[in-house]
Amino acid sequence: MQSRQRHKRILEILKTNGTVSVEQLVKEFDTSPQTIRADLRDLDATKKLIRFHGGARSIDRRENLEYEARRQIAANEKIAIGKAAGNLIPNNSSLFVNIGTTTEAVCASLSLHKKLLVITNNINVANSLRVFPEIETVIAGGAVRISDGAIVGETAVDFIKQFKVDYAIIGSSAIDIDGALLDFDIREVKVAQAIIQNARTVVLVADSSKFDRAAPVRIGHLSQVDVFVTDRLPNDEIRKICEESDVRVIEIAES
Repeated sequence: MQSRQRHKRILEILKTNGTVSVEQLVKEFDTSPQTIRADLRDLDATKKLIRFHGGARSIDRRENLEYEARRQIAANEKIAIGKAAGNLIPNNSSLFVNIGTTTEAVCASLSLHKKLLVITNNINVANSLRVFPEIETVIAGGAVRISDGAIVGETAVDFIKQFKVDYAIIGSSAIDIDGALLDFDIREVKVAQAIIQNARTVVLVADSSKFDRAAPVRIGHLSQVDVFVTDRLPNDEIRKICEESDVRVIEIAES
C-alpha cells in the first residue's frame, strides 16, 4: 500500500476512534513500525493529527476545544459536582487542586470555608481564591500552559512533592472502561501523579462525559481514589471497580 493510501486510512481510523497506536497500525497495514512512525511524522507535520509517544490522536475531537468552550460542556453537572466535592472539605484542612474546569467548580464552592491551605498548579484557581482572607493559596512554579493556565513540568512536580496534604482534588480528561484515568499532556500527568502520591485523601471529580472520551497518557487508576464525585456512573463495570477498590461514589444525579 502506498503512503498516500495509508495516510487516508490512518485519518479515517482517527475520525472514528480519536486515538491510535503504532502497534495497531503495524497490524492494520502489515508493515514495519519505522514505516508507521514516518507516516505519523508526515501527517503531524501537515497538522492532520497530533503525534505522541507510541501513537497519534485526532486534532478535531472535543478534547481540543478551547478551555472556555470546555467549561460549557456539562456545565450544570460540573457546578453540582463542585458543590458536592466542596462539602467534603472541612475547615482547617489543606488540599491540592489540579487543572481542570471541574476542579475549578470545586473551588467556587470553597468561598465560605475557614482556615484552608490550597496548593495548586492552576492559575485560575489561585486567582479565584486569593480574595478570600480565610484561604491561604500557594501556587506552584514552572512553565505556564497558554491554553488553560496550567503550570506543568518538572519544576511543578518538585514543588508539589514538598507537601503532604489532607485532600487532593483531581480531574481527568478521560476514564477508560478498565478504570484507567487518562490525560493528554505528559507534563500535566506528572504533576497529577505527584498530587495523588502526596495527599491523604484523593477526591476525583469528573462528569459522565469523560467515559465517552479517549486520551493517551495514563494518570493512574480509579483504585487510587478514595472518593469519586460524578453526575452518574455509566455502567456496572465501573461501579464494580469502585466497589472492589473501596472507592466511595457520590452520584449527584441521585442526590
